[in-house]
Amino acid sequence: MSAEATNPATAGPVAPPAPQALTASVAPAAARRKSRPRIDLRRLGRAALLGPAGRDRLPDAIGHVVEAHRAHHPDADLEPLRRAYVLAESSHRGQMRKSGEPYITHPLAVTLILAELGAETTTLTASLLHDTVEDTEVTLDQVREQFGEEVRYLVDGVTKLEKVDYGAAAEPETFRKMLVATGNDVRVMSIKLADRLHNMRTLGVMRPEKQARIAKVTRDVLIPLAERLGVQALKTELEDLVFAILHPEEYEHTRELIAENAARSGDPLAEVAEEMRGVLREAGIPAEVLIRPRHFVSVHRVARKRGQLRGTDFGRLLVLVNEDADCYGVLGELHTCMTPVVSEFKDFIAVPKFNLYQSLHTAVARPDGQVVEVLIRTHQMHKVAEAGVVALGNPYAPASDTPASDPATSDVPADGERVDPTRPGWLSRLLDWQQAAPDPDTFWSTLREDLAQDREITVFRPDGGTLGLPEGATCVDAAYAQYGEDAHACIGARVNGRLATLSTVLRDGDTVQLLMGQDPASEPSREWLEHAHTPAARIAIQRWLAAHPGGGTGTAEPGTPADPVHPAPARYAEAAPAEPAAAPAASSARPPDGAPAPYPRRADVLADRPGTAVRLAGCCTPVPPDEITGFAVRGGVVTVHRAECATVAHMKSKGRAEIGVRWGDTTACRVTLVAESFGRPHLLADLTEAIALQGAEIVSATVEPPSQQRVRHTYTLQLPDAAHLPVLMRAMRDVPGVYDVSRAQHQAPAS
Repeated sequence: MSAEATNPATAGPVAPPAPQALTASVAPAAARRKSRPRIDLRRLGRAALLGPAGRDRLPDAIGHVVEAHRAHHPDADLEPLRRAYVLAESSHRGQMRKSGEPYITHPLAVTLILAELGAETTTLTASLLHDTVEDTEVTLDQVREQFGEEVRYLVDGVTKLEKVDYGAAAEPETFRKMLVATGNDVRVMSIKLADRLHNMRTLGVMRPEKQARIAKVTRDVLIPLAERLGVQALKTELEDLVFAILHPEEYEHTRELIAENAARSGDPLAEVAEEMRGVLREAGIPAEVLIRPRHFVSVHRVARKRGQLRGTDFGRLLVLVNEDADCYGVLGELHTCMTPVVSEFKDFIAVPKFNLYQSLHTAVARPDGQVVEVLIRTHQMHKVAEAGVVALGNPYAPASDTPASDPATSDVPADGERVDPTRPGWLSRLLDWQQAAPDPDTFWSTLREDLAQDREITVFRPDGGTLGLPEGATCVDAAYAQYGEDAHACIGARVNGRLATLSTVLRDGDTVQLLMGQDPASEPSREWLEHAHTPAARIAIQRWLAAHPGGGTGTAEPGTPADPVHPAPARYAEAAPAEPAAAPAASSARPPDGAPAPYPRRADVLADRPGTAVRLAGCCTPVPPDEITGFAVRGGVVTVHRAECATVAHMKSKGRAEIGVRWGDTTACRVTLVAESFGRPHLLADLTEAIALQGAEIVSATVEPPSQQRVRHTYTLQLPDAAHLPVLMRAMRDVPGVYDVSRAQHQAPAS
């Protein structure tokens, strides 16, 4: 999109042609284009200067584009391309690139990149016109009149904002505008990525400082966007071009490593590939086994990770099959007939990546210890893995709405379903938080931070829905992703069924239930900012804090009391003193002489030793109909424990003999319950009221100091009927702020 790019033939020292020539022999991008050599800009420029062709034939200058387009869309209507080229050529006539080539060579080259990736006709039409509104007298209204609203929208989406109007904010605001447009039609970003790739290929004549500036923006913004859109073919080449500009010495060293490996006799990857072909032939699985050389940046990363490189480190094997089931068949055969490296297995077919990528990843070991990485996918998966959303046409338009003359209808995944790569996902989150970014600088810096988070996890909500979050996200991020600014009232979470603090880092596949406070005065804490990983969460919290300068202390982040009325155990005791039993009754078991005073009335327990005193253990407080067992303790008393009590195992390990016990007829019982909650005003009063309404008497109560925003209450209760215990526990769980109630279970004593 810039007229300041140049021809590779005259490129400066930063991007020398030699590495590109080497890439032609080893890089995946070149392998894909082996039947169509890279376009010759000088020849194309001469063809462009001849002017438009007659209406009865296509201009010679777009011959490469037509050939590439028909390889993916043999029935494509080429008339829109012819008219778009005629308009673009006549509009740009007289404009030259810094290389001295006619400017029309740039939109032609950009369109060729997209055509080779399988873009449909509408995208290619807009690509030919993508600079006309920005650099010529053509208007958006004219584009709409001649090519329709779809093409007008795509051209407008990639048109830069003028520096004369926006000053230093022109670049970030242009990207903001482009991202918003991408939210409605992802093809906008496809054109921008192809545009940047061609400009990066031809960057050599610019001043070194300008090369570095453009390369850094490409690294920080465009490459992550290419990754998120799944356009690996563009991403890998952009990475190599940026690598050459920003790290020329390391780039040159990597180039030498690749050249040395290519000059060696014998290729271990080729040997393993041939062995795999034999295995799959014998298994009757039709498959292609291809060698995928690593690109420069990938080789550099492997060298930094492993040190000395071996032959198998310079590439991977790709196995292409026809059906999804064949992928698993190939995997089984390879793991049966070769030596698998089990730790390297990943299944991105059952669980695709957030950028639509699907493949099985595995690795096999050679007898000499070299490890060969293997990718297994179908041909359709491979198309999407290489071209990403470019191969999907317009994923937002229903197939029935696509004009019959537009071949975009053929760009539907094999299962007939159209895929929307933005909802839910990274782009939806980006579009949400960018609206709240107060100024271009904040947007620009936050965008780079957001895009630097290059891995995404999926967490599940209790209702079965999902949330897409960047790796490292916490419960704070999940709250704002699910509830927006209503998340200010979040007081905690349950992760995989267990209570967790808002600072808990989530992992892929976790189930997260966000717990919302009932108090309208609930507010976020300043400490939340330390745990907010996503821009949406950070910006929402910062906006609330800016609007409430004195706030941010009520709903404290993990580690501080959330209930200012009851900040310490003593205060809890004032609010709800322990209630003794109104009329303690004698236990059915009579204590021996000199034993403590009788216990309050409890359920009858009968021991196999007649006349033996029986006592219910306080560590597990068994009640009917719990399975129970007994042990004789000092004084001849038999203590009764629940069968699953940790003390039972401890007693057995010490050689203590069990004594048979069973429940009698009396149903009254005493039980110890533990309630876990998040602190809030009046919680203790509400909880004790719920206990009283169920007819239970509080014998004793303790409340531990708040920790990590959680409060733990322990109650010993007297119930008139043990059968009423489940109802009591349910009533306690129903108290707002209480998220778990369980029977007390003490740890066994240390051995």
